[in-house]
Amino acid sequence: MDVRSLGYVVIESTNPAEWADYGTNILGLMLVPGASNNGDVYLKMDQRPYRFAIVKGEQNRLSCCGWELADEAGFSQAKEELRAAGVEFTEASAEHAKSRRVRGLIQLQDPSGNGLELYWGGELDYGKFISPLGISSFETGFNGDMGFGHAVLPASKLAETHAFYKDVLGFGDSDYMHFHFSPDPDDPGQGLNFMHVNNPRHHSLALYEDAANPVGCVHLMLEVTDVDEVGYCLDRVQAAEIPIVSTLGRHTNDNMLSFYMATPTGFAMEFGTDGLQMNWEGFTPTVTSLPSLWGHKFAMPDA
Repeated sequence: MDVRSLGYVVIESTNPAEWADYGTNILGLMLVPGASNNGDVYLKMDQRPYRFAIVKGEQNRLSCCGWELADEAGFSQAKEELRAAGVEFTEASAEHAKSRRVRGLIQLQDPSGNGLELYWGGELDYGKFISPLGISSFETGFNGDMGFGHAVLPASKLAETHAFYKDVLGFGDSDYMHFHFSPDPDDPGQGLNFMHVNNPRHHSLALYEDAANPVGCVHLMLEVTDVDEVGYCLDRVQAAEIPIVSTLGRHTNDNMLSFYMATPTGFAMEFGTDGLQMNWEGFTPTVTSLPSLWGHKFAMPDA
């Protein structure tokens, strides 16, 4: 299967207006004017019509990730491969696909229950991205072909979920980590698998071994092209008294210089720059024993 990028996320929210404020005044994303007349919020960061869709709902959680396929032939092939693997999916109506600004769309779940959509024919609206905070650009590649960033999702069935993305959806392994949060020598720890799709971003997906995550996401990542924008965002977060989930630091595996903050939904948002762009030909995945070269002191905010 030829998955090209993480195209968008759909977030269910009891109060989408919180995301409108957070997305524009903290992250520097652009509120899409006139995109919805029912209170839903759409946030834009490049030539794509939107990257974040925040829809009114009864709970606060990540609803699904939208994964972009190469073309219509690839979309048809993906459906054939899912059927052959015994994976159930629902084909969205033409009206629903139109609302997502794509030509075709199917909906399914991974073995851990995370929602995903596979689509083809994503639109370019050529509407100029104008950040309300003056951010010149986010790193999304040519015409957005690297996707908006990455998602780290909870995986209660890590091995089965990893196999689903690798063997069924065709993701590749970038590297592996294993965390021990207890000094107990019998603590099995928690695994973390980093995976890439067919673009240079080091990872578009990571799976974190987590049995209980009510918001359906560990964190999302946005990458800016100017290191100063990371500092400006950190200043905004502190001024707004938004909880900082992790201090500034530089990761080992993807070289990202970043910090993490809380979001209105309850998962974290990584805001960074200088992430690695890879040539996957002949690449060999390795085990990363240290998450960061420096910094990244994590402290989850109180619920």
